[in-house]
Amino acid sequence: MSEKIGVMVCGHGSRDPEAVSEFEAVAHGITERLPQYDVDSGFLEFATPIIRDGLDRLREAGNDRILAVPGMLFAAGHAKNDIPSVLNTYAAQHDGLRIDYGRELGIDVKLIRAAGARVEEALASVDDSIPREETVLVVVGRGASDPDANSNVAKVMRLLWEGLGFGWGETAYSGVTFPLVEPALDHVARLGYRRVVVFPYFLFTGVLVKRIYHYTDVVAERNPDIEFVKAPYLNDHPLVLDAFAERVQEILDGTNVMNCQLCKYREQVLGFETEVGLPQESHHHHVEGIGVGGDQSAQSHSHSRDHHHHHGHSHGNGHHHPYPHADHPLGPRSMKPTAGK
Repeated sequence: MSEKIGVMVCGHGSRDPEAVSEFEAVAHGITERLPQYDVDSGFLEFATPIIRDGLDRLREAGNDRILAVPGMLFAAGHAKNDIPSVLNTYAAQHDGLRIDYGRELGIDVKLIRAAGARVEEALASVDDSIPREETVLVVVGRGASDPDANSNVAKVMRLLWEGLGFGWGETAYSGVTFPLVEPALDHVARLGYRRVVVFPYFLFTGVLVKRIYHYTDVVAERNPDIEFVKAPYLNDHPLVLDAFAERVQEILDGTNVMNCQLCKYREQVLGFETEVGLPQESHHHHVEGIGVGGDQSAQSHSHSRDHHHHHGHSHGNGHHHPYPHADHPLGPRSMKPTAGK
């Protein structure tokens, strides 16, 4: 007898009715992407239905295997401890039921592109008289007592900053860790840029997102010469829903743990789309081993361009692909060697 598989989307929960309805909209979007499964959802706290209620419905519908995914961007305490505890307890209480737990959305090229689209939406709502090089991007994460989760927000900020070509980038948090939004924006206001884009890297609205926007207004009032732009959060962007569906499929297929997800040669990483399919080759083959003893000359090194490991077509010239922001005012030109150096 073949197993019947259901999918459980596990949310954190919020006292804000808007956040609850937005989570339900995302769960509905996931349902539409996975028509082959029964899909249900529930919350860890602050809202109903709770996760146990969704598990009950899936089990009563005849599902004997449940693929559970955390409806969260990063894995901190809730995703690492609280949700697994609920799932494990429930499975132990129901013989014959198998529950497999997937990973959080994490650092994912789809999420970065969705985030980039939200930032672009914000920029499209203001005039283009201020160039991006004179704009600071501030990415605000939830904040956790887990430095691993906090560091992921900083990585998202860097990918967006570099991919979209902003003049500067900073990371802030809505709570628990530092810097919080108000002191971070006060710091940014002293950097001398003309525009600040504040982007909450959140899935849903709620008290924290509204607090982020509030403190943006507070700092903007103190700095009337700087334009502060509030970008929308991720919400139910189609690429977010696609990423959730992928997390479900990963449970069945197994996850590729090699760090290739954000490889610019394999995926259309924001700002580097033209490099997909270029050969991955070392541009340092002429200097390999120099300075570590033996023959210090690289002139005798022979090299054939016939042994590349290709992802696709060759660009042929053997040089680095042009960096999309090579003319950035804080970029390569600022480190040109001076006379005599």
